[in-house]
Amino acid sequence: MPRLNPLALPYSAEAAAALAQMPADIALFRTVAHNPRVLTRWKEGGLLDRGSITLRQRELVILRTTALLKAEYEWGVHVAFFAAKAGFTSAEIAATVHGQASDWQGEEAMLIRLVGALVHGASIDNALWGEASAYFDAAQMVEIISLVGFYHMVSFMVNATGVAREPGAPEFPARG
Repeated sequence: MPRLNPLALPYSAEAAAALAQMPADIALFRTVAHNPRVLTRWKEGGLLDRGSITLRQRELVILRTTALLKAEYEWGVHVAFFAAKAGFTSAEIAATVHGQASDWQGEEAMLIRLVGALVHGASIDNALWGEASAYFDAAQMVEIISLVGFYHMVSFMVNATGVAREPGAPEFPARG
């Protein structure tokens, strides 16, 4: 049950301007549009463009972050919009919610470990950082940390406001 309903037409001039930069049919964006300045800053700070990590790596970080933070709305949106493009199998999608690093290989296992360290401990210890350096350079580490931080904020927003799941977006899979 939403605590803060997404804006509906007609929008204020400020909200309309902010939503013009985003897909306005997404409930999360219409919810954040209660504060058009914040929505505009979200767009300016977005990390869904081509970055220093691959699409698959980016989506693994986002899916794991939102799963650990129980943000089913955002997890489902990313599964619906990006999981196929990123080449995830249904078993891998389920593992973003219920799996462990041991369910993944190489740099993907490292991403799962990095996300867990950041979500649960708000940092990366020296040992893990050293191990991660074998997979990721400085620019990639900055992007990974930033993705976890940004989607931590998004998770707070969808969980606290109660944004309803988008039509067609999946819910968390049952534990298998």
